Amino acid sequence: MSEITANYPGALSADAGADPSARYYVDEHHPESSTLLGFWLYLMSDCLIFACLFATYAVLGRNYAGGPTGADLFDLPLVAMNTAFLLLSSITYGFAMLESQKKNLRATMIWLGITGLLGAAFLALELYEFSHLIHQGAGPHRSGFLTAFFALVATHGLHVTFGIVWLVTLMFQLKRHGLIPENGRRLMCLSMFWHFLDVIWIGVFTFVYLMGVLP
Repeated sequence: MSEITANYPGALSADAGADPSARYYVDEHHPESSTLLGFWLYLMSDCLIFACLFATYAVLGRNYAGGPTGADLFDLPLVAMNTAFLLLSSITYGFAMLESQKKNLRATMIWLGITGLLGAAFLALELYEFSHLIHQGAGPHRSGFLTAFFALVATHGLHVTFGIVWLVTLMFQLKRHGLIPENGRRLMCLSMFWHFLDVIWIGVFTFVYLMGVLP
């Protein structure tokens, strides 16, 4: 019995000396590398989804069906402001990661809160853009171009929404448990997800909006 206990320092037992069949509870270690590897695999699968959406837009992006074009619809100053919100949120998340490495919980929470507000501002402007387009009669049913546009941009917006929900949940976890190793892994995974969304949006801004206003 002592040999088993020596081999498993985290083991606990009840009446181990009296009951040979006593159960042992061993502290399990969750390897950080496997978590990050699994999340990288998820991001690669998400890359395939966006690759398909970009490819669809490349095929349908000039199919206007006699309707409005990107040059007629896109408000570049508004989209540039929206892009600035998302890129700034990536910077503020980086500050949160730096503070978490310093074990400064309060500063980490503040930067995460700012990140969430910038993400919410991004979504608010995107929803305003969608409602404005639909009000103009340029909904996703109007042409192949608009169908592909709404599919790509809305899918990215849905990812940002999930990211904000994840961020708020993580803030509750941090407030309750602090900067424990498990929350550190969650912060790292959300960091990869958030920066991934920034990279995708840069592609959307360039390929859809900037190229869309060209004649």
